[in-house]
Amino acid sequence: MLNPVLVLGATRGVGLELAQQLRLRQIPVTALVRPGSQSDRLADIGVHQILGDATDPETLGVALRSAGAGVRVVSTLSGRLPDGEWVEDIAHRVLARIAQKADVKRIVLVTSIGCGEMAPYRSERAIVAFGAAVDAKTRGENAIRASGLPYTFIRPGGLISEPATGRGILSEDPQIHGMIHREDVATLICEVLSNPEAEGRAFAAVDQDQARSDNALVAACLSA
Repeated sequence: MLNPVLVLGATRGVGLELAQQLRLRQIPVTALVRPGSQSDRLADIGVHQILGDATDPETLGVALRSAGAGVRVVSTLSGRLPDGEWVEDIAHRVLARIAQKADVKRIVLVTSIGCGEMAPYRSERAIVAFGAAVDAKTRGENAIRASGLPYTFIRPGGLISEPATGRGILSEDPQIHGMIHREDVATLICEVLSNPEAEGRAFAAVDQDQARSDNALVAACLSA
């Protein structure tokens, strides 16, 4: 049985899709929710909510302890803070520090195609449009990697808010680009959460029918 999961960014997008899928599997889910966020759907599906801010060490620590022993943390955080800093940079540096004091079994960051070793293959157009955000996500990945905590990075392509196709795949091809539906990203996260072979690895997430690369399309090898 999967250990409890703390979701950061659970009120919308991939985070909400993930919380719904985890609860369908009867997995205990805790969400750290900003005061004032629309979280009725989380309450409806039985997600335990902690009010707070993921960039605040104290409330993040409370959320980790509340989630329970052996927790897995999934973060889909993104966006800018009022001071112009990137949430995915600041919050993941805080997470890297605070999680070392908790019984965390895995941290899964949902970042973006173009992060880390994929950076040299970004187009000029992508750099202009999303470069600063992707660089902030890379800094967040680097903080988690440097912490020594068990991690997996999921790097989706362009996100689509339509029903799942069931054609989402994970790839370790640094040149791959493409699109993927948010619901399919959530399904892929569920698959890696309990898979020891995913630990310490970074995967692009794309719909195999909407992927492109100079290399042959090959899904990452992960046993069930």
